[in-house]
Amino acid sequence: MITLRQMRYLIAVADTLSFSRAAELCFVTQPTLSAGIKELEDRLGVQLIERTRRSVLMTPLGEELTERARELLLGAAEIEAVAQAHKNPFEGDLKLGSIPTIGPYLLPRALPAIRNAFPDLRVYLREEMTEALIDGLKAGRLDLVLIALPFETGALETMTLFDDGYQLASPAGWPLPHGAEELTESGQLMLLEKGHCLQRHALEAYPGRIAASEDSFAATSLTTLIAMVSEGLGITLLPNLAIQAGVVGNTQIQLTPLPDACPRRVALAWRAGSARVEVFKKLGGLLLEEHKRASRSGTNE
Repeated sequence: MITLRQMRYLIAVADTLSFSRAAELCFVTQPTLSAGIKELEDRLGVQLIERTRRSVLMTPLGEELTERARELLLGAAEIEAVAQAHKNPFEGDLKLGSIPTIGPYLLPRALPAIRNAFPDLRVYLREEMTEALIDGLKAGRLDLVLIALPFETGALETMTLFDDGYQLASPAGWPLPHGAEELTESGQLMLLEKGHCLQRHALEAYPGRIAASEDSFAATSLTTLIAMVSEGLGITLLPNLAIQAGVVGNTQIQLTPLPDACPRRVALAWRAGSARVEVFKKLGGLLLEEHKRASRSGTNE
């Protein structure tokens, strides 16, 4: 009979294309893993992996069955989660992923409230790009993700928390643009590099009216962008969420509200049918309340 253990071995080899590294991932010896793969191939009567002294390759059938194995393991994990949820969905481990332009500016402030609301829940945080977060959620590596919409989420369930608008960040004394079109003139507009959804969302703040130049500066973080702006090298769009969290600090930057800019939408996403929907929605409510509190505080200042 095919076992889940054999499925794990197959996935590990497919992910690493190395029997030694796959064995390390599965916490077994290489002979044990090799024997498990051979048992699986003998049971099915087909070759799943082509191996030589120098390379390891998946056969086309091996690749197809690997994807089915991922679904099987995810289903098995969901069975365990459902059983745990019936006992107490508010305890155990929760793997929460977030994009870098949201997590650091929202989660730290909300963690005390989350701990008070879920004293028996251990929340593990991970920062990744949106596409990696979605893949991790679908693969079962993550339970819940904090992302910005619009973004294609497929069959995932989503809970919108709040809209996050933008402000124009420019060097002190920098002449402000008279319109959205001027944001890209003379290579002034600087954004995050491709891969960050904030780059696309910032461009969509004024649909069809601004565009990123191919040779314009692209940063890996908001911190880098702010440093460049403070040096007088250009301007950028910063999300209100990060500004409220103090990302600008004591830098010599002037901020100009952009009330007519289309905001990004901060949301939670999880797998449809998850046994912890009640937990996710309550956690989303806590994040929303923290955002409202921070917004009121920023307004009062």
